[in-house]
Amino acid sequence: MNATHEVFNQAPPRVDVNEYTTNVPLVEAVETYGAAWATDRLTDAGALVGREDFQRDAELANTITPVLHSHDRWGNRIDEIEFHPAYHRIIRDAIAHGAHTSCWTESRAGAHVARAAMFMQFGQVEPGHACPVSMTHAVVPSLRADPVLAEQWLPRTFSTDYDPSLADPDKRSAIFGMAMTEKQGGSDVRANTTRAVDAGDGTYRITGHKWFCSAPQSDAFLVLAKTGEGVTCFVVPRILPDGSRNAFAIQRLKDKLGNKANASSEVEFAGTVGWRLGDEGAGVRTIIEMVNQTRLDCALGSAAGMRQSVAEAAWHVRHRSAFGATLIDQPAMTGVIADLQLEAEAGMWTAMRLASAYDDDSEQSQAFRRLATAVGKYWVCKRGPNHAYEALECLGGNGYTEGFPLARRFREQPVMAVWEGSGNVIALDVLRAMVRDPLSVEALDHEFELAVGRNRDYDLHVERTRKLVAQAAADPAGAPTIARRLTESLALALQGSILIRQAPPLIVDAFVSGRLTEAGQMYGVLDHRLDLAGIAARA
Repeated sequence: MNATHEVFNQAPPRVDVNEYTTNVPLVEAVETYGAAWATDRLTDAGALVGREDFQRDAELANTITPVLHSHDRWGNRIDEIEFHPAYHRIIRDAIAHGAHTSCWTESRAGAHVARAAMFMQFGQVEPGHACPVSMTHAVVPSLRADPVLAEQWLPRTFSTDYDPSLADPDKRSAIFGMAMTEKQGGSDVRANTTRAVDAGDGTYRITGHKWFCSAPQSDAFLVLAKTGEGVTCFVVPRILPDGSRNAFAIQRLKDKLGNKANASSEVEFAGTVGWRLGDEGAGVRTIIEMVNQTRLDCALGSAAGMRQSVAEAAWHVRHRSAFGATLIDQPAMTGVIADLQLEAEAGMWTAMRLASAYDDDSEQSQAFRRLATAVGKYWVCKRGPNHAYEALECLGGNGYTEGFPLARRFREQPVMAVWEGSGNVIALDVLRAMVRDPLSVEALDHEFELAVGRNRDYDLHVERTRKLVAQAAADPAGAPTIARRLTESLALALQGSILIRQAPPLIVDAFVSGRLTEAGQMYGVLDHRLDLAGIAARA
């Protein structure tokens, strides 16, 4: 009776949409890279994460954020993290669907691709839980360095059950985290001051402070500490075999820009019990495959974020009118959505191609992924934040409010570029890989060559990229000055090769025109002669 106006010309909630079947490029990539057998389970997950209640849980997990309880009411040290139940519901669903370790238990072609697609769907809607999910996935190759530890921990990481309690040392499931960096060293983990002393009983006692420990509520962690031989890797459980709590003092939770649902922390080790994983002094070599796997997941997570961004933007502009026409039908907006979709597809195809390389253990594929993972991680993650901003702007004032998911996504996207090596670290890692592993350069160049001869502008870009590679090889001392330029050029050549061979022609034409030739600096400036409406329709 007291209504002063009728609400109209607002987009309806984007809920109860199947996030798999409506994501046409992802469906295409899953089929292309040999995982069509997983279609039914991916479709089921797509329906789940698109549900209104799942999206509400994602909101709750990020607005009612984790709380550290260092002591119980009687003063006993407990170091527990309290999460909103929504967080537990989300991660329980992700693990039940195999978003963590299904690729290690599926003995069939395309297993890593299927797992990547599953991981992306859950991370598209709620990315905070994806950190422990990713680390549990990534720890598997490192654990295999020790048969005894592998036998103890791998069956638990493979479990599709989720049990957040820390009471039972023999529980059948486990989530893993990691603690590598320290305040004085950051990415330079060899500067660690944390020490480990052999206790003489098959364990070590670890003492030190970790500046970033991801997911401190996890059951166990890979930790780097120095022994007499140098930086060494250890498995550190929260609960010891006798049921007592390991010394694992959570000093504080990080107050982060985004990634609010995930409890990142600082921790103190004081005589903490750990089991050595790999040889003494070989900690970086032991943990490096875990790092590579999580770098892949950073690219997957960024691509998933791009999908959320453009899907929400496209939904809004298809339901909103201004100046006499629906927004999507106005040429300026058509161009923006098309450009955002192009970026999302390029990121997704790159990440899925990388995932497919982990399904193939041939020498060629191993060499390819050693370099391509770093290249892909650098570029896809770098493209995420501005992509999120542009998508947010498509919603106008709505996009800038917390009632819509893109403000959260805008804060979320930078973390993937920071984690597992920020820009300079990754670019310099690319240079080191090129020097130490010439086969990786040949494998990546072979990927370019597969698309050479089909598009003149792409061929010219590959030629420019090869000149940069030669320049870096000829002058190693001066190579860091072109590290970012080189990595970007490699990434665009990789994306171009993948899209030319796998994506529809309208995407290929737009990518070559908008990313490899004379293009503008903002989204929405693609050549108007391209099939922009067709590209936007794929959003």
